[in-house]
Amino acid sequence: MKVSPPVSGRPDSVYFVAPPGKRGSVRLRSSVRLAAALLATVLSAVGVPAGAQAARGSAVQASLPPVPGSAAQPADTGRWIKLGGATPSLFQAPATCAVRACPLVVVSHPRGQGPERLRDSPQVQTLAQALLRANFAVLLSSDGGTLSWGSPQGLAEAGAAHAAAIRRFQWSGRTYALGLSMGGLMALRSALPGSPYPVRGVALIDAWTDLELAWDSALSRRLEIEAAYGRATPPSAELNPQQLLTRQSPLPLFVISSLEDTTVKASANSDRLLAHAQPGVSEFLPVTGPHLGANRFTPAVAQRLAGFFTRLETLEWSPPAASGPAAPPPAASGIPSRPVAR
Repeated sequence: MKVSPPVSGRPDSVYFVAPPGKRGSVRLRSSVRLAAALLATVLSAVGVPAGAQAARGSAVQASLPPVPGSAAQPADTGRWIKLGGATPSLFQAPATCAVRACPLVVVSHPRGQGPERLRDSPQVQTLAQALLRANFAVLLSSDGGTLSWGSPQGLAEAGAAHAAAIRRFQWSGRTYALGLSMGGLMALRSALPGSPYPVRGVALIDAWTDLELAWDSALSRRLEIEAAYGRATPPSAELNPQQLLTRQSPLPLFVISSLEDTTVKASANSDRLLAHAQPGVSEFLPVTGPHLGANRFTPAVAQRLAGFFTRLETLEWSPPAASGPAAPPPAASGIPSRPVAR
């Protein structure tokens, strides 16, 4: 298991640059229109009917080389698409999914937020765009609401959004999960038995993983969890992803956390996942700074996240089994393992 040196807590600014080649594409389109107009003028001068002019003009444009970057794409690539439901989610697929099957990453949001907030966040979009460039479709799941806390109803809503998303592109049959803060509960729960879709690997950023600890941490969270789960008692082990994970075979995990995070204590949440992370493929990245600080959303971290999911694409996989002898780690993971020291 790879444990990386801490990442600096210095805030990082994120800027987006327009895709290259746009100006050249506009010029080429203008040239095509000019050529068609000149052809129409010549044909009119020699008395060719207007209908024939249009046909010949279309033939000329069809014979010209395609405009760079203008290849035909499905309607649902290159932009965020709203998926209907009680609480709508947002979906985007890269253009490559038009010609080959792509995996899907389901992103679960922090407390009090939702898909639109993630779409409009430059920091989260740094992660999402890195995944899209790596040929992963991305689903910003509503998870049943802004305060769902990984509830069964929220999981059902995520399942409905997943089912709607995979009908909009060439899905490879493989799904991964990414959970931010509260969304860690949903991301982890979706990778365990009883999920409406199988998950091959989970990435967590400053994530809650123990529902009971969240319930005990503050009265406001307790009231939200009681409302989400429809019960006024502490959540049982059957509803707690942290407890459920202990009964399953190890999972491929990519975990980012900070010991300076006073909102979600790493020692009581993500650090407890170490014993249940699949050796050879899992990666734990300690960072510094406060909860969901900017250093979790740099281009470098985004590339590591995309690299984790990409490595899992090369591995054979089967759904997590009930507790028993752990399967041996894959022989060629590409990630060296060493003891964790914090």
